[in-house]
Parts: sequence; structure tokens; C-alpha cells
Amino acid sequence: MLRVESVLGSRSDPALHEAIHHLEHHHAVEFVTVAAGDLDRRRLMARTDKGEEVAITLPRDQKLHDGAVLVLDDHRAVIVRAGEQRWLRITPHSASDALELGYHAGNLHWRVRFDGEDLLVAQDGPASAYAARIEALVSGGRVKLTEEAE
Repeated sequence: MLRVESVLGSRSDPALHEAIHHLEHHHAVEFVTVAAGDLDRRRLMARTDKGEEVAITLPRDQKLHDGAVLVLDDHRAVIVRAGEQRWLRITPHSASDALELGYHAGNLHWRVRFDGEDLLVAQDGPASAYAARIEALVSGGRVKLTEEAE
């Protein structure tokens, strides 16, 4: 098992780019795909695309991100690939519906972003689980839900 206790940098860092490029030509770059919702975690078990188990334990001042370099030596590199984030678009039908939706999203600690009048919620599970939490808005036809991928 590979143990990782810090992020060495980003794949796009000029200081790391040449070494990673060299390893790519020798098929010595492995990727760990991390779900977008797990990028904020500090402790995580994962597996590289070549099957090696990786135990990640990061200090509080570091975060995983797409392109994070976890291992880089003369023989290989291990790099994080962020998985696709799915979004639930919630379109309120009125200003009062939007206000109530915002209240619920905040209380439920949903990760959100805004697109015009729509609220986009980062999905960590099925859309039905989110719809169930705002059932009164959904069943009353006060909001419309649409699933999207990034």
C-alpha cells in the first residue's frame, strides 16, 4: 500500500512538468480518480488506475485537486484526477420559492453555485435524495429539478 502524507504540487507547475512529461513517455504515470465530492477530504483510501491501493492523509493546510501530484520520483508519478461532478439544477418559479429554496440549501449545507435565477447543487448522491429534502417545494410544483453533468 502506498501512503501519501502531502501534495507535492500541481501537474501544471513548471518545476514538475518536465519530470512528469518524461515519465509519461515511459508509461510510468498513474492516476487516482477522486470523486469531486471527496476532494475536500483529508483522509481517503483510493486505488490507482494500475491497481495499487493508496492511503491519503493530508495536513489541514493542503487539499486534493485535479492534477495534484501525490508521488514523483525517478520511477513513477501518481496524480489525482477529479471525477465528473454531477449537478442538480433547481429552478424556482417565484422569488418567494427562491428564498425558501435558499433557506433549505443553506440549512442542509449543500454545496451550491448560481446560474442566473437557478441554484445548482453539487450531487453526492441520487437526485431523489435531494428532492426528498425539499419535498414541499417539489410536490407543490414550486421548483423544477434537472440533472446535469459538468
